[in-house]
Amino acid sequence: MNTFLLMCWEFFKTGLFAVGGGLATIPFLKEMSVKYGWFTIDKLTTMIAVSESTPGPIGINMATFVGYEMFGIPGAIAATFSLVAPSLIVICIIARMLEKFKNAKVVKGVFTGLRPAVVGFILSAVVSIFLIALFHVDAWKESGNFLTLFNWKAIALYAVLMGIYIYKPKIHPIFLIIAAGAAGVILGF
Repeated sequence: MNTFLLMCWEFFKTGLFAVGGGLATIPFLKEMSVKYGWFTIDKLTTMIAVSESTPGPIGINMATFVGYEMFGIPGAIAATFSLVAPSLIVICIIARMLEKFKNAKVVKGVFTGLRPAVVGFILSAVVSIFLIALFHVDAWKESGNFLTLFNWKAIALYAVLMGIYIYKPKIHPIFLIIAAGAAGVILGF
């Protein structure tokens, strides 16, 4: 299958099954990275940071970013449309039916069952990002030295920013994002 069409198909599947919002797309993107090698896990982490830092839903931003990286502007448009298309189709089909059947036991059961799955997908994404951002697993495996496991600069930055976020909740998150980016440049991440 042509790589462009394969990318569209993968994002269509992601849009169809990534129930729960943008963060639920991350496990699908991780699978694309492993299965097709279109981008590295480090590149995925960068894409997540860029997508979280730019306006708009993270899933759409990620699809646009991947599409652009692979095929330029046509790829960005195609990947974004491919991700959004399943939602548009499903919403159009079930919008009227859901109102009619929203109190049905089966419908309630489906939504009750989906909630833990969504939490699992999001938690999986959080754990993956956490490990990539704060630890050097490959360096540790290579050296065998336990101290090389930790990305000390990133851990210190994380602790400082979380402390500020917790103890000064009135500070807008955009300022913390800007501070994190500046610290990354200054500390040479």
